[in-house]
Amino acid sequence: MIRVLVVDDDFMVAKVHSGYVARTPGFEVAGVAHTGRDALRLIADLRPDLVLLDIYLPDLDGLSVLRGIRETAEATDVIIISAADHVDTIRAAVRGGVLHYLVKPFTYSALHDQLRHFAELHTKLSALDRADQSDIDQVFGARPRGTVALPKGLTAQTSELVARVLRAAPDDLSAQECADAAALSRASARRYLEHFVDTGRAEVRLRYGGTGRPERRYRWTGA
Repeated sequence: MIRVLVVDDDFMVAKVHSGYVARTPGFEVAGVAHTGRDALRLIADLRPDLVLLDIYLPDLDGLSVLRGIRETAEATDVIIISAADHVDTIRAAVRGGVLHYLVKPFTYSALHDQLRHFAELHTKLSALDRADQSDIDQVFGARPRGTVALPKGLTAQTSELVARVLRAAPDDLSAQECADAAALSRASARRYLEHFVDTGRAEVRLRYGGTGRPERRYRWTGA
């Protein structure tokens, strides 16, 4: 399991982000900190694999925490999750070696993409003793795609709802089954499902029943 420390001064936001981490396969919440000093203490004590770090903290700001991590040579990676959108802050974070920078508010799917990317890097590097150039190119070049723009008439909230239903399903779903689980009309659910197929985040297969007409069934791939 990849162990994550969530750092945010807002207790409710930290709880939401912790929930995002906990529902992502292969990840667990190692701890939660609400101040910069607590973050540095918990990083030293818990040695998490990844820190989700806010910029606005009541004592030390997130960039100071980032510098503290690097100065102590703690073996942890950092993704910034903050409302801070000043270019100088983003530039400083990049220079501090963060893996990514998510501006609040964001959806679970946006964080899920970054966690999945981190898991891929973690697995890739853990399997290597020495890396050739192709391995290095893959590590530094395999950036996840950003959130795909939604077609006209689709909303981010409903997109996340349908994606959540599809992820949670133990098997593939029909548009009607997805609609029932999400409390949507079949036509609406199918529009989102087809959008996921078009953008490579879901697969569709045809199942033939007694009527002879094929039924489209969808499965989340997370690609």
